[in-house]
Amino acid sequence: MQIRIEDLPESQKEIAELIGIDNYIKLTKKYGGINNFYIHKYSEIVREARNREIRSKFNGYNAKMLAVQYNLSEQTILAICRSDEGQLSFY
Repeated sequence: MQIRIEDLPESQKEIAELIGIDNYIKLTKKYGGINNFYIHKYSEIVREARNREIRSKFNGYNAKMLAVQYNLSEQTILAICRSDEGQLSFY
């Protein structure tokens, strides 16, 4: 059986158009019917990737250079580098 976007409720068509019908079907098989399905904001994901990159470049002496490169304060760079790898940062 072939499911098409036209078969979906209006509230779901935009999602299927955005990610494609095949991925939408995978999503419904895994998470369908779950009321508390949360997708992080893009900015949160970008922040975590940025922080990981900063940690990998930090050598203990280059906080000022990283602050300029990432448009952050030196204190923020140091706080990011002190935080645990898996811990969310508020910066």
